Amino acid sequence: MTKKLNIALVGNPNSGKTTVFNNLTGTHQYVGNWPGVTVEKKEGTCRYQDYQITVADLPGVYSLTAYSLDEIIARDFIVEEKPDVVVDIVDAGNLERNLYLTVQLLEMGARLIVALNMMDEAGGRGYRIDLEHLSYHLGTPVVPMVASRNRGTQELLGQIARIAESRVPPSGLRIDYGREVEEEIEKLEDLISQSALSRLYPARWLAVKLLEEDEEVTKKFKEGNVD
Repeated sequence: MTKKLNIALVGNPNSGKTTVFNNLTGTHQYVGNWPGVTVEKKEGTCRYQDYQITVADLPGVYSLTAYSLDEIIARDFIVEEKPDVVVDIVDAGNLERNLYLTVQLLEMGARLIVALNMMDEAGGRGYRIDLEHLSYHLGTPVVPMVASRNRGTQELLGQIARIAESRVPPSGLRIDYGREVEEEIEKLEDLISQSALSRLYPARWLAVKLLEEDEEVTKKFKEGNVD
C-alpha cells in the first residue's frame, strides 16, 4: 500500500536547495504562487519504496524572523502545514552562517534532517566535518550531499523514510540564553500557554520571538489570538 508523505525543503539562498529539489522530483514538478502573494511556489512529487512524497520547495531564507515575505511564507508553511519532515539544505562550507536557520527550525519543533550539501567544495577548501559529532549536538540526522552531482539523494530519501516510519519526535533543541533572559522567557511562557497561538507554535519559541520584537508574532497577539 502506498504511503503518503509531505516534506518541505528549506535553506539559505545559494545552498543548492533548488538542485536538491530537482534531483528529488525530476520532471514531476508544478509551479504556482503562494496564496495571496506573487511569490513563486514550487512543488513536486517523487516515489521512494512504498512512499509517495510531495515536496514543497520553500523560498530561500537566512532565518525565520519575519523581516521579509519569503521568511513569513517559509515559517507559516512549516507551522501551519506541519510537513512530516523538514529538510534543511546547509552549505557545508559556510556552517556558521547556515546553522543559524537550522537552530531556529529546531527551536520551532520541526522534525528535521540536515542535508549537508557541497561537501566536495568544503573538502577542497580543507574543511573536515565530523558528521557524527554534528548530528549528536543538533539531535537530528545529517546527510552529506553533493547535489550538483546527484550524490546523497538516495541516502536523504532513506532518512526521510526512516524518520517517517519511526515517528521520531523533534529533538527539542534548547538554547540557553543566560539567566536574565531565561527568567523573562519563563514568565512569557506561562502567559503564552493561555493563548490560542500556543496550539500552533511552541510556547518557548513564541516567547523568544516576543523578546526579539518579532513584528508578525507581536501582531498575532495584538489581533486577539489570546483566549
